[in-house]
Amino acid sequence: MLRRLAVQTAGESHGRGIVTTITGLPAGLAVDRAAIDAMLVRRQGGFGRSARQQLERDRVDVLAGVVGGRTSGAPVVLAVWNADRSLDEKPPVHRPRPGHADLAGGCKYDTSDMRPVLERASARETAGRVAAGALAQQLLAPCGVELLGHVIALGDVDARPSLGRKGFAALGKLRARSSFACLDAKAEEPMRAAVVAARAAGDTLGGVFEVRARGVPPGLGSLDGFGTRLDARLGAALLSIQAVKAVEIGDGWAAARERGSAVHDAVLAPGPDGPRRAGNRAGGVEGGMSDGEEVVVRGFMKPIATLRAPLASWDFTAGRREDAFFERSDVTAVPAASVVGEAMVALVLLDALLEKTGGDTLEAVQAALRGHRRAVARRFGARERRPAGGAQVRKRRRPGVDSPSGDG
Repeated sequence: MLRRLAVQTAGESHGRGIVTTITGLPAGLAVDRAAIDAMLVRRQGGFGRSARQQLERDRVDVLAGVVGGRTSGAPVVLAVWNADRSLDEKPPVHRPRPGHADLAGGCKYDTSDMRPVLERASARETAGRVAAGALAQQLLAPCGVELLGHVIALGDVDARPSLGRKGFAALGKLRARSSFACLDAKAEEPMRAAVVAARAAGDTLGGVFEVRARGVPPGLGSLDGFGTRLDARLGAALLSIQAVKAVEIGDGWAAARERGSAVHDAVLAPGPDGPRRAGNRAGGVEGGMSDGEEVVVRGFMKPIATLRAPLASWDFTAGRREDAFFERSDVTAVPAASVVGEAMVALVLLDALLEKTGGDTLEAVQAALRGHRRAVARRFGARERRPAGGAQVRKRRRPGVDSPSGDG
């Protein structure tokens, strides 16, 4: 999934906290801790969350790899400490929850007490991923790449957001006003009603989130192996998120039901910066590589496995049928999953960008990216016009493309 970066989380849901180590980040990035904290707060939000989100006040603690407020090139270590550190007082778990990691993990580690399994499998672990993804976004931003995650379905309620030509900053403000990280205000009340009904029934809800990335340069990813393809890496990243069971890139689900003539994005006359498409049904990825269009990926999250009205299970200590174990749980966490998805897509795109550009410093990465963008513009951008008589008419110099000092 990641080739240039290495990201590892550690910690349990009710242990001291979640620690994340990130190796491979270039030196020279000014780290904005407040921006990381803001993304952690977003992860805790959304209507339908459990009481734990009021207990925890997630903030990042930078333990290593940042000197004088900037990344040093050494491994970065981030911690999100837990307010609830009651792990040693927690009871053993002998009645696994259907749909959770309990029983599979018990089989793997040869234990009928599945407490250690559920502590590590818990979505609390994603606090570490979000901290890492927030840092990745801070590196992508000066390279012209921005991301937006939002919810497009909750239970059987579909949102129909109108994105139009709105910038991501404006869309982010719109998302912040929603209790479901949703960009369709008309879907807000039906989603709330669905959560209230599920809570009353002791049940849970899943849904779908979408992550969009703008400014992704063409040519990220590779076709040299099945594991190096950008779509494979994006798919693995989203499927690694707890309870995500399916992934779609572009119009994947709908495209499978249509003819090729309706699905594929026709190539138009080039623009000044490179090739242009008639649409983006491919979701910004073709042949395992980014094509310069907006990257669009969606994660499909199943309902949470911990139910107040528990399903049937088996007590592997008493040897009898019992209801599944219940511990404090959300009714839905799709809004939170959209934040985790945004973080994971950011890590994959940064990894692919660093793989393409190389560079031990942010300045070197930016310089290499400017060179790549200029090369694309020269090769696949609008060509110089030649009038009758053969005299050459040069295009106007385009800042960031033709200018050696441009930002690309």
